[in-house]
Amino acid sequence: MQMKKRLNVSIVIPAYNEECHLAACLDAIAAQTSPVLEVVVVDNNSTDRTAAVARRYPFARVVKEPRQGLVFARDAGFDAAKGEVIGRIDADVRLPANWVAHIQQFYADEAHTGHAWTGGGYFTNVALPRLVNWLYGFMAFRLNWLLIGHPTLWGSNMAMLNEQWRRVRDDVHRRRDIHEDLDLSMHVYQHGYGIIYDQSIKTFAHLRRVNTNRDELWGYLQWWPRTLRIHGKWTWVVCWFFGAFLMYLLTYVLVLADWMTGRLRQSSTE
Repeated sequence: MQMKKRLNVSIVIPAYNEECHLAACLDAIAAQTSPVLEVVVVDNNSTDRTAAVARRYPFARVVKEPRQGLVFARDAGFDAAKGEVIGRIDADVRLPANWVAHIQQFYADEAHTGHAWTGGGYFTNVALPRLVNWLYGFMAFRLNWLLIGHPTLWGSNMAMLNEQWRRVRDDVHRRRDIHEDLDLSMHVYQHGYGIIYDQSIKTFAHLRRVNTNRDELWGYLQWWPRTLRIHGKWTWVVCWFFGAFLMYLLTYVLVLADWMTGRLRQSSTE
């Protein structure tokens, strides 16, 4: 294994009304064993104090993106990033202390120059967390791998070389009704880069869509098969069954479990 110097890392965080989560996210970055070059917080028309929270941290800079949507915020952050490596997380994510060092060690290996990197996550705000996290990991990584033929990048825990982004940026779909990280994965692979799914390091995140409006959730679950369909993957039909229909039913189970857990806690205090 031939090693080279450790590359500097920019972390991009798309943010829309993330005042309540962002400070914990940036605190975890401040506690990294290896410092980042910068954090680019993309303020995507927030109406709260998201930008003000970001400006409290000397390593963070705020970039404004007026076009509403995660894909536009991601692009603005990636384009603004100065680091040799671009890390990407969400504003509600807390990184383990060795995350930056882990990314630097990964790219210090010459064999990884032609690869993008992604890791898994652990949701901390759900009932039945072991079951939910196993199912999400299966769907997001293992099932996706089978459906499209290669590993996928997860937007809450991923990294790629800046030059890789420059080569694929003009080809990605700029739509608000697909999974932009899954779309990016397929374009990265089409450009001849590999994707390595690293199970050894996970971020801590929030699962936000479970308790949302049912109609909104159903529409959101269509993003997955739609992303495959616009890439000409016939497996979008399988994806619709597992990723939309069954996941929609599962959310009712999760909501019921969360309600029952709350009732049990209430009974124990009475």
